[in-house]
Amino acid sequence: MIEPTQTAAGGQQPPAVPNPPKNRRRPVMMAAGIVGAGLGLAGLLLPAPYVIETPGPSFNTIGAVDSRTLIEIPGEKTYPTSGNLDLTTVYMSGGPRNPVRLFEVAAAWLDPRQTVAPEELVYPPGVTGEEIQNQNAEAMTSSQETSVAAALAHLGVKFDQRMTVVGFADNAAAEGLLKMDDVVATVNGKPITGIEVLRAELNAGHGKPVELGVVRDGKRLDVEVTPKANDDGEFQLGVLLGTDFDFPYDVKIQLDNVGGPSAGLMFALGIVDKLTPGEMTGGKHFAGTGTIDAEGKVGPIGGIVQKMDGARDQGATVFLAPAGNCGEVAGHVPDGMQVVKVENLDGAVKAVERIGSGSTAGLPSCG
Repeated sequence: MIEPTQTAAGGQQPPAVPNPPKNRRRPVMMAAGIVGAGLGLAGLLLPAPYVIETPGPSFNTIGAVDSRTLIEIPGEKTYPTSGNLDLTTVYMSGGPRNPVRLFEVAAAWLDPRQTVAPEELVYPPGVTGEEIQNQNAEAMTSSQETSVAAALAHLGVKFDQRMTVVGFADNAAAEGLLKMDDVVATVNGKPITGIEVLRAELNAGHGKPVELGVVRDGKRLDVEVTPKANDDGEFQLGVLLGTDFDFPYDVKIQLDNVGGPSAGLMFALGIVDKLTPGEMTGGKHFAGTGTIDAEGKVGPIGGIVQKMDGARDQGATVFLAPAGNCGEVAGHVPDGMQVVKVENLDGAVKAVERIGSGSTAGLPSCG
């Protein structure tokens, strides 16, 4: 029997209505749970604006890939090599080319061998998958050319290079004075053998006008330009310069389906090893990464933690890391691996030769 309850005014309330039987509530709760689970699963399958980096394969620059010698120098005397000078790679998932799902991002966050980053930090807004592919292919071609230049310069082999105007920055100092496809041959009478020569001369003048020797449509002319300082206090012409090389050697680098500029250092080391007597590695397994310019300067790259992990998986015991990446390397070095900090090709060659001969002490590291 259900007893009436008292109201605040002292009257009576009607009898309370009993709860529905449990067997009527259960189907409703089960249906709500199924709907909620379905919505959660659908959410996990939605594209997520993130990029995931995972360790990729390594390729021995003094070896072969798919039965093809990776670096060939036909018509020139080369020497036997041994061991490995591996270039390293990273698998990139996400972005305009291959979007990732939310459940993949969640799994990557839990995996210490993977890195997750917001898409906008990796790719410019509005870029297409085709544009990314083309940019990576162009960067790989450029890195191969500069690696040949750096290797030959290290060996003292002379070659020609031309700096050509390929674009202008906003409010460029040289806009209206230089034109597209102009060859910038000299600065204040000095031959421009590389971009560093031009930069040094511009900064030495502290903003004073410089005289450029330019070849336009086959004719030589002199152009006076007053450089402008950027936010870092460096003086610039405000032009984008491309480099055309004329090498005495035909160096063939045969590697498909790998893009980007980060293999430059290891390509250069492979070329040096092939063109010099003796086995530079001493049979040891090296790996590394880094961009390189024609003067041999090594620059930082992305995904270095994954590259170290991938290299160790494939047997590398020494990793050559750009000095600019040392902050990311510290605390992430795989067990059993020595990391050597490199700033330029000369230093990298010396490090490989020392370790190859059995000496590992005193080499610069990333901490």
